[in-house]
Amino acid sequence: MPPYLSPGVFIEEQDSGARPIEAVGTSTAGFVGTAPLADVGKGEAIPVDNWTQFTNLFVGTKTKSTDLTSAVRGFFDNGGSRCYVANIGPDDAVSTGLAALNLIDEIAIIAAPGRTDQPSYNALLDCAEGAKDRVAILDGPATVDDVEQLTRAGTADGGETGGGKTKQKPGLRCRNSDGGYGALYFPWLRIPDPFNANAMISVPPSGHMAGLWAQTDATKGVHKAPANMAIRGGVSGLTKYVSRAEHDVLNPAGVNVIRMFTREGIRVWGARTVAPSASNWKYLNVRRLFAMIEESIAISTRWAIFEPNDRPLWNDLKANIGNFLRVLHSQGALAGDKPEQAFFVKCDRETNPPEIVDLGQVVVVIGVAPVKPAEFLIIRIGQSQAGTTVETL
Repeated sequence: MPPYLSPGVFIEEQDSGARPIEAVGTSTAGFVGTAPLADVGKGEAIPVDNWTQFTNLFVGTKTKSTDLTSAVRGFFDNGGSRCYVANIGPDDAVSTGLAALNLIDEIAIIAAPGRTDQPSYNALLDCAEGAKDRVAILDGPATVDDVEQLTRAGTADGGETGGGKTKQKPGLRCRNSDGGYGALYFPWLRIPDPFNANAMISVPPSGHMAGLWAQTDATKGVHKAPANMAIRGGVSGLTKYVSRAEHDVLNPAGVNVIRMFTREGIRVWGARTVAPSASNWKYLNVRRLFAMIEESIAISTRWAIFEPNDRPLWNDLKANIGNFLRVLHSQGALAGDKPEQAFFVKCDRETNPPEIVDLGQVVVVIGVAPVKPAEFLIIRIGQSQAGTTVETL
């Protein structure tokens, strides 16, 4: 406080103490793959904001499509606005490109278009699980002889699995991610070649799916499952048309199927992660919502480091985090009719006893009730003497 030596009016500015928590972005994608100009930007993560910029940087005068080019085109066609490209050689491991993407904090979606081998799957999932602020989109194979192959994780060498006299066909699914940090899509899409509209090509779905994730984030919010959506970009067919019976096998295994419907056309018809089916993280929107909440709180509470560890700090943390979660609830991201049913924040003497304070730690306990997608609509119809009654659950 400055000394007051003569009578007068003195104005002092005081910080209100409120430090709003801002939600981090969730729609920036990172792609690892081989561009037509294979030597451009190797070892770097290059930001790209539109298709024209990508072609200028990575295509030039080349006219041969790659899985990466179709993915980036699909990303922008379906609502994506910004991505990073890690250009690697066709024989390079996906992990070499992911190392460059790991340096970019704003990335929330990662994919290696067309890489359907087990080492690539493992590299993508390891990257997402380690960072905890991004989710991997995994491409299934273009087609399969038996959809049950997609319910079993493959071996590192792609060999046959199973023992005894009868050997199973090799498993083609990625391993589980207990935290739900990956989502697997099947089958591939049929689209016009970006450089030759008269030619149709089969392309992996990861780029188009990343664009749909970004579109959903912008229009509905990260809490909305990116499913039951039409795919843009001239998609006219699929490399395999999955039946209802086959879908019954794939959905419980965490395979998000792209289906063709007579009336609606081609739609994304799944919103699960590759977490076990009994996991709390089996729904994609739940995993992505929590990743956003965790990173937003972590970044926006850095001001608390080295502050006096006592009740005023605890109250500020509790108020700021509570306000952030209250906004999410008002946007429909959290379940419950009232905020107190949707979340709680606890930071007091109970969570911070003397032994914790002596360690220099501040413990905040948060509970959140996420909304989950209406995956199954059940309509029960029964007859009565007066006519037919319909009950929707």
